[in-house]
Amino acid sequence: MARDHRRLRVYHEAHSIAIAIYRETRDFPRDEWFGIRSQVRRAAVSTVSNLVEGNARRGIREYVSFLNVSRASAAEVSYLVQLAFELGYLSAPVHQRLANACDQLIPQLERLVQRMESLMRSGPRDQRPKTRD
Repeated sequence: MARDHRRLRVYHEAHSIAIAIYRETRDFPRDEWFGIRSQVRRAAVSTVSNLVEGNARRGIREYVSFLNVSRASAAEVSYLVQLAFELGYLSAPVHQRLANACDQLIPQLERLVQRMESLMRSGPRDQRPKTRD
């Protein structure tokens, strides 16, 4: 099954979040460069990179595994955005924009996982028994 991650809306949304995270964490305090800033950046990149890598895998089971990691990383980004806001590292408007983006992305990833798991349970179309009309 040939898949192209660039055709997925969820990929573009995850990529946009990763870009936004990098831009919005640029001015974090120096003592957070290896703390929250580093962690939220890694989680944002993990979200999109696991989606891309899973999409490139041949088997649906592997794809679902990577999607689950992607979804978990998106949840981590969501938490770290909240934490950074509460610590005063993000302004209210930036926090709201990033939190809303995460709140939209996580359910999209969940729906994709469910769709792929459904395909996994039904098996590949070419391996299903053929019926006569």
